Amino acid sequence: MKVYTKTGDKGKTSLVGGTRVSKDDPKVNAYGNVDELISHIALLRADAQGAPYHENLRRIQANLMLIAAHFASDAEQSQKIKCLETSEIEFLEEQIDLMTAELPAQNAFILPGKPRVSAECHIARTVCRRAERSSIALISEPRVESAIKYLNRLSDYLYVYARYLAMVNDVPDDFWYQ
Repeated sequence: MKVYTKTGDKGKTSLVGGTRVSKDDPKVNAYGNVDELISHIALLRADAQGAPYHENLRRIQANLMLIAAHFASDAEQSQKIKCLETSEIEFLEEQIDLMTAELPAQNAFILPGKPRVSAECHIARTVCRRAERSSIALISEPRVESAIKYLNRLSDYLYVYARYLAMVNDVPDDFWYQ
């Protein structure tokens, strides 16, 4: 099978199910942002090997693939794809609580910084926020509300994980004071 089809050369692409849409369609924007996030999580996964909670990153990527599949599908095909389970949102919340219990109190905004793995986590967090914002345009579609909740919680998870990775690497929070 060839990677290139040439069917998108004029600015159109196909959703799963065959519906042709413009490449600037909100669905394409949303799944493109989630795809970018999956790749940033891959980089984080590569660099966080051996760190606590590292094993969560693959699970997160799998959930993001499911979300992207819904965004990339027309309405009929989306109904054939399994739903994101509420338990996955609850899992993120539990993990946030576990890490937060070990972190020092936060009394100001934090400037992202060292170590590199923590900075990568912050980049993934900001891409996650963009993915969440772009998915809002799809909120009226079935199965999107749980995706938006997941992305919202995931950005919180990535923020806390960035702080946690800094802490386990003996790098204190870099508080920003005005």
